[in-house]
Amino acid sequence: MARKASISMKDVAALAGVSLGTVSNVVNSPALVSPATRERVETAIAKLGWVPNESARQLRAGRSSAVGLVVMDIANPFFTDVLRGVEDHVLERGYSVQVGNSASQPQREDDQLRLFEQQRVRGVLCAPIWGVNQRVEDLRRRGIPVVLVDRAPEESGFCSVSVDDVEGGRLAVDHLVRLGHRRIALVGGPGRLQQIRDRRLGADLARAEHGDVVDLLTLSTSGLDTTAGVLAADELAALPDRERPTAAFAANDLLAIGLLQGFVTHGMRVPEDMALIGYDDISFAAAAAVPLSSVRQPRVDLGRRAAELLFEEIEADDEDRPHEHQAVRFTPTLVVRRSTAGPGPQRHG
Repeated sequence: MARKASISMKDVAALAGVSLGTVSNVVNSPALVSPATRERVETAIAKLGWVPNESARQLRAGRSSAVGLVVMDIANPFFTDVLRGVEDHVLERGYSVQVGNSASQPQREDDQLRLFEQQRVRGVLCAPIWGVNQRVEDLRRRGIPVVLVDRAPEESGFCSVSVDDVEGGRLAVDHLVRLGHRRIALVGGPGRLQQIRDRRLGADLARAEHGDVVDLLTLSTSGLDTTAGVLAADELAALPDRERPTAAFAANDLLAIGLLQGFVTHGMRVPEDMALIGYDDISFAAAAAVPLSSVRQPRVDLGRRAAELLFEEIEADDEDRPHEHQAVRFTPTLVVRRSTAGPGPQRHG
């Protein structure tokens, strides 16, 4: 069977009786073409079923109509919600989103950023693992705008969108202390992550606000997923009753769900034997076997605002005008559900 010949711009121009340049203008700059001619070209496009070659157009222009997004863990619903917010705005602008998953591995993060640079994306949204690295600096020097997501940089050379994790950690531990807990486990790591450090700092602030009557047990984990939570539950369950915390604050909801699973395996009841609060308030938190209290981050709003900042910088570059970098910080809120309650009389310490 003979292969069907592909339809080209030349075919459209011949059917419409116009030049190739006129067809190009109808596709890319329709305001430059008279309504009658534009209608004739559009009719020809519809009749032939021609689809413009976007890749070729971008190659000629030397730039892409896509933006890149690098996240630390695409399996974490926190980042899928961030992506939703990013896409909402990017699609409104007529662009697409290319997503790269660093999997919390610095080399993979570097590889993803290098790939975006090679693809000439118009800008990059990056949730960095350890902060601004050399690859991010290189992107900026080469004229590719970068906005940091879920990270407040120490330097002012980048726009950023983040959540006040110090306040989030304070909210979580303050809630547990007000319920009567005096031994609280802080579960989650690695401690090098800025978000983890900030949440622990907030926990320390809450303890200080209550007169340092609270013991905080810091339990680092190798990851921030349910498997790490189950392993952390094993460690807590193995402690003697007199030493075991009566409440746990997990650094994210995936850890909290893993902790919940582990506690059930060990015959521990939540919240009667162990109160539990997470962080992020992903949809799974409310749907857990014991609905989880959590510190809510405005994930979709965070993604959308990051995309808005990126396009503000892109437009400033295109128009050759100054751009002032902004550091946007959202405030988290406490969501109380069944997983938190005061300690049982026999466990109060």
